Amino acid sequence: MTPPDPAPAPAAPGVTPADAADAARLVAFGLQPKLLPARDAEYAELLRRHRDEPAFARLADAVAAGLGLIVLEVSPRAGMAVTAAEDSVFAVRMGDYARRAATDSADRFLHGLAHLAVAALAFPRPEDLADDGYIGRVTVNGVDAFVRQACRRLEERAEEEGENSDPATGAPGLESAWRVYARRSATGATKDARRLAGSTTGIIGKAVAFLVDSGFLQRTGDDSGGTYRTTARYQLQVRDMAASAAMAELLELGVVPVSDGSATLLPPDESDDLDLVADAGLPFHS
Repeated sequence: MTPPDPAPAPAAPGVTPADAADAARLVAFGLQPKLLPARDAEYAELLRRHRDEPAFARLADAVAAGLGLIVLEVSPRAGMAVTAAEDSVFAVRMGDYARRAATDSADRFLHGLAHLAVAALAFPRPEDLADDGYIGRVTVNGVDAFVRQACRRLEERAEEEGENSDPATGAPGLESAWRVYARRSATGATKDARRLAGSTTGIIGKAVAFLVDSGFLQRTGDDSGGTYRTTARYQLQVRDMAASAAMAELLELGVVPVSDGSATLLPPDESDDLDLVADAGLPFHS
């Protein structure tokens, strides 16, 4: 006797307009980088649904994808951490930021180097970047000292290789960067002792302010030009960029002092700026 066919599995419940609205609401929370799930009960509940309800998670992820967003992580520590794809309406183009921050092409180049250095100093070791509980700490003056130490190492390397003028075509991007940065004043001078916007610490100050506004850093004090700690979202972003050639090259120099960003190096003597070397391979170069 042939056994009866098994009863069909119950159909999955359909997606309701309320589910779609909740999924979109979760993505909207994710687009507010400074909002912490621990401080918003609705956000925390939607994150729970994303974790416990696979159908809801797929719906929220699809909403994000439709908006040109890439979901990096969904968790209580980071919330719904998203980054915008290049063609997304939500993309914040770093080149646009740099053009707003500075009109001079060399300054835009230095803004890119500042962002690269903050990331490298905040997470100097691969294990720091991989550890979800790790909190990086940086200071404006520490980042400046770190880059200047890198400049000195790169200058030594250029001299050893006989590149006493402009680096050869095809030289690593940082090899051409040190000349621009090392010859820029660290602070400049104003009548009321404020740092100049075009000085290297002024540029780093703008970079970290942008990262604070983006929910990537939190300001913790005023010492050493400003002290900052990293957020879970920033760690996810740096993981995403860690494979870049410029990031790897900067870390390979072995000049990361300590993870809190402190250092005691003196800036070099001031001199005239050099022209920006083409094909430097760093952010904000156009």
